[in-house]
Amino acid sequence: MATITNSPSNICFLLLLLLAHFNLGKSQLQLNYYSKSCPKAEDIIKQQVTQLYHKHGNTAVSWVRNLFHDCVVQSCDASLLLETARHGTLVSEQTSERSFGMRNFKYVNTIKAAVEEECPLTVSCADIVALSARDGISLLGGPSIEIKTGRRDSKESYAKEVKDLIPNHNDSISVVLSRFQAIGIDVEATVALLGAHSVGRVHCMNLVHRLYPTVDTTLDPAHAEYLKRRCPTPNPDPKAVLYSRNDLKTPMIIDNNYYKNILQHKGLLIVDEELATDSRTAPYVQKMANDNEYFHQQFSRAIQLLSETNPLTGDQGEIRKDCRYLNVH
Repeated sequence: MATITNSPSNICFLLLLLLAHFNLGKSQLQLNYYSKSCPKAEDIIKQQVTQLYHKHGNTAVSWVRNLFHDCVVQSCDASLLLETARHGTLVSEQTSERSFGMRNFKYVNTIKAAVEEECPLTVSCADIVALSARDGISLLGGPSIEIKTGRRDSKESYAKEVKDLIPNHNDSISVVLSRFQAIGIDVEATVALLGAHSVGRVHCMNLVHRLYPTVDTTLDPAHAEYLKRRCPTPNPDPKAVLYSRNDLKTPMIIDNNYYKNILQHKGLLIVDEELATDSRTAPYVQKMANDNEYFHQQFSRAIQLLSETNPLTGDQGEIRKDCRYLNVH
């Protein structure tokens, strides 16, 4: 039997084989992935996102939240969009308590239908999630971000994992930092991502624990009184429209007012307060509060990192015809 020696040439050959095996069936995400297969895809998505924004302004905020909820759970693979199957074979991630308050999923189908009309079974729902977030951020006054494409769609839901992977509204900054670090997002980028709270709102049921029975001493007293007017009872109806916005001055613009607010102890969630006071994050908060351009630069970088989390590519997954359902084979 022939023996393989440990010569440099043989070692290089084995390394090449290993790399070839590792990359088998996997292509990298790239800019303008659909330039040949569906050249109008990104323009169609942008047009749909813009039209929806002018009809329903809050859709742009939904697209940003969709990206977070999709990518933090296993992969940027549109598993979030799958609906619960009738016979219980699949449970939607949307049923998780972490998905409370999410909306506008039906309009993802509007975008997908327009793309399907141009290029059937070509553009993934996962890329629609990423690109709609990009375009939504731009419409909300945020930075223009280059987003790579080429993702494919998951064939399963991860409903059981959602609770363990998406931070709870009561979680500490340490928990939040560790969750993001686990998917390759550093502290500076995490601070920037939380800046998306500048266009967010919080339902009273997720902040009354800071108001009742006694007011959280870390809250600005005058702001606490305002929040008590917004949330007049310690037991709000989760189905009622009872909420407060993070940013009262520019509630529909992604800017650095969020950081200015939390430095004044006007954050709605515990993590907002801790972000401004924890030694690991406070320097970035101060810098972002002082410099909106710096915040936008870091926000762009953070969105790119988030959107490239463990994507399915190549021959993995599928390209769904309808984002709500797995393809029928």
